[in-house]
Amino acid sequence: MYREDYDGAGFQDRNSEDVYSKPVRAGKRTYFFDVKSTKGNNDFFLTITESKRRNNPDGSYAYDKHKIFLYKEDFEKFKEGLDEVISYITNTCFGGVIPQRAPEDRSVEFEDL
Repeated sequence: MYREDYDGAGFQDRNSEDVYSKPVRAGKRTYFFDVKSTKGNNDFFLTITESKRRNNPDGSYAYDKHKIFLYKEDFEKFKEGLDEVISYITNTCFGGVIPQRAPEDRSVEFEDL
């Protein structure tokens, strides 16, 4: 869980517990798929968070985060919609092949030190 999630006035369920988390790094963004339990631990839901680092003019940085709460009764419809849109983009916009992101070069040259 992220500290600002607890601090924000709009946080829906302050007593939810993290059950499982899967971060997915994709270029400058990281997506977090978090399974949480409800207050009474008798139900579960998914949060999907997009996090992107933003550099401030003073050299500091902050993270822009966008969050979606997805409840079990919506899983199937959400999955169907996502599959349909991905299929459309893949087949219509990219001719059946999704372009792959080039791997980031994280090597450091001696002169950079």
